[in-house]
Amino acid sequence: MNRKKRILFIVNPISGGKRKKNFEKRALEDLDLAIYDAQFTFTEYPGHARQLGEQAVTDGVDVVVAVGGDGTINEIASALNGTDTVLGIVPEGSGNGLALYLGIPLNERAAVRRLNRFEDMTIDSGTINGLSFFNVAGIGFDASVSDRFANDNIRGPMGYLKAVLSEISTYKPKRYVLDIDGKLFEREAFLISVANSPQYGNNAYVAPQASVTDGILDVCIVHRFPLYTIPMMIFHLFNKTADQSEYVEIIPGKQIRIEREAADAVHVDGEPKEMDTVLSIAVNPGTLRILC
Repeated sequence: MNRKKRILFIVNPISGGKRKKNFEKRALEDLDLAIYDAQFTFTEYPGHARQLGEQAVTDGVDVVVAVGGDGTINEIASALNGTDTVLGIVPEGSGNGLALYLGIPLNERAAVRRLNRFEDMTIDSGTINGLSFFNVAGIGFDASVSDRFANDNIRGPMGYLKAVLSEISTYKPKRYVLDIDGKLFEREAFLISVANSPQYGNNAYVAPQASVTDGILDVCIVHRFPLYTIPMMIFHLFNKTADQSEYVEIIPGKQIRIEREAADAVHVDGEPKEMDTVLSIAVNPGTLRILC
């Protein structure tokens, strides 16, 4: 007789502005308890999810489920990266980029039921100055938005939209020097996203051809564009055609170095981090097991 798999749900109680009260009760109604022996814990401060994930690996837990948004997923995935412990996702964030790309339902109960299939795949990860990312990392405008959003008291998509509108009329493009697999590029850019998966979240596709299993990162450079083109830029984002815009350049690479004029915020799977002027970025093929 096969032993039950040990599954730990790590719940971020504030992600996405969604209440998680009684999550354990709801999850146990949908989880197949013939397959899983379940435990639940809640995060209490930034970085706690990663600590809990690392302890779960040490304790031999089979599956660790991130119940939260892309930031929570990043913390837990960083702890599991390079181990045999499998990541599960119950998306409860503002963007849910990785979950949407992998086809994980946004409906909480459906996402829990999906875990019962125990179908896993192995995906790539990226590193930026030593920090792991699994979806998208970036600098420029979207990093400034992430920084503003993180410091706002409005969560969810409306909070993110508010942050975008607050930044977009005043943000000025900046100059960058990029070394992508040994080729040099100098660009003035509104933003640069380094994509492991194609989308930021909310089905906004910044790099439509990106794949989490191809061993390559897609460097998406958005050049200066006139404000009157914003509706068309938004159209491209949500129609998976960003690569067709005259203001967007996408360069695939494995080893990437970006030099910028000043230290500033970088977003790592949507979470803002202060980093130096030089950014060293690399892809790490096939490092994370994930239920999908």
